[in-house]
Amino acid sequence: MSDAPELPSESEPRDDDLLAEVAATDAPEVRFSPLHDVHVAAGASFTDFAGWQMPVRYSSDLQEHHAVRQAAGLFDLSHMAEIAVVGPEAGAFLDHALAGTLSSIAIGRAKYSLLLAEAGGIVDDLVVYRLDEHDFLVVANAGNREAAFAALAQRAHGFDVTVDDESDDTALIAIQGPESAGVLDELITSDRLAPDEPLSELRYYRALQGTFDDVPVLLARTGYTGEDGFELYIDVDDAPALWQALAEAGAPRGVVPAGLASRDTLRLEAGMPLYGHELGLDTKPAQAGLGRVVDLGKDVFVGRDAVEPAEGARVLVGLALEGRRAARAEYPVLDDSGAEVGVVTSGALSPTLGHPVAMAYVDPSASAVGTTLGVDVRGTTIPATVVALPFYKRS
Repeated sequence: MSDAPELPSESEPRDDDLLAEVAATDAPEVRFSPLHDVHVAAGASFTDFAGWQMPVRYSSDLQEHHAVRQAAGLFDLSHMAEIAVVGPEAGAFLDHALAGTLSSIAIGRAKYSLLLAEAGGIVDDLVVYRLDEHDFLVVANAGNREAAFAALAQRAHGFDVTVDDESDDTALIAIQGPESAGVLDELITSDRLAPDEPLSELRYYRALQGTFDDVPVLLARTGYTGEDGFELYIDVDDAPALWQALAEAGAPRGVVPAGLASRDTLRLEAGMPLYGHELGLDTKPAQAGLGRVVDLGKDVFVGRDAVEPAEGARVLVGLALEGRRAARAEYPVLDDSGAEVGVVTSGALSPTLGHPVAMAYVDPSASAVGTTLGVDVRGTTIPATVVALPFYKRS
């Protein structure tokens, strides 16, 4: 194989054509997590998320949110997509396919990256793990599974690499919060969890392979809550036993199962973007504060020629609101004269901070920290101030 990919011929589908085809397909059948019966037994309430029936809460959103900040929460993330990229040119392929440089990360490291369309917009934001010299795991958002896999598979043309969607065979369980390491230590002490290296040596955005009850598990120190925590990848058939073990070891420490509602307020406080809200095909990375993720030092990658936003394009900011009324997605952001200068993408009454917070795209002239703005909350203008992200950072 050559070092550079072969370009598709005019008869082959272009990247954007493939994305359009994926978007036009019929909605998939309802999917259930391999832990669905466990959640039903625990009294979970469910919601549809990207075609999956997933727990939205077990008890209360607030209780689960505070548990993660103070102890730990147990999350089922089995709806996420896991895509294996394997082969002698896997690193070079990912450098071409993604906005970041993945070939240079060490074995056992993880890196946040972006999958861009040729027009420079964001197809998905991803976490990439390097498991071995020529073995990578790409984790995509559930709602973008088909689009991400289609784009990667098309971009693999000309590289000595295989791209396989392993999502249906993989479960993902996250434990997030200050007690999470202690819970895993309990399982290690009881000889149920056996990482290949000491857990104490696993730093943030790194991963270890190992076993749980003698079956393979990938243990990553990553997460989406703003807290220390771990994400564990395991075969779907072994997921219920792992969930039960984590729940039993965590119960004396105040660990509770947590649903998507608390995960959303946790990630919002941590200033983490959510695809479909802060990120999308009409968003360029620099607008979302993700310019650092894009390696413009690379000569070629998909989307490079169109990655820069237009002059005057709106940028993502944090807003702290007065009172108790939360701003929601699509609410207008106003300047002092009442003119619309932006739009809210995510908002909630922050359980940790005790006041409403929001993320919004605003005109550059209204983006400086300290700028006084307003949010139109159902006809009432609520005073808001531009603040630095994240809203919350663990001490």
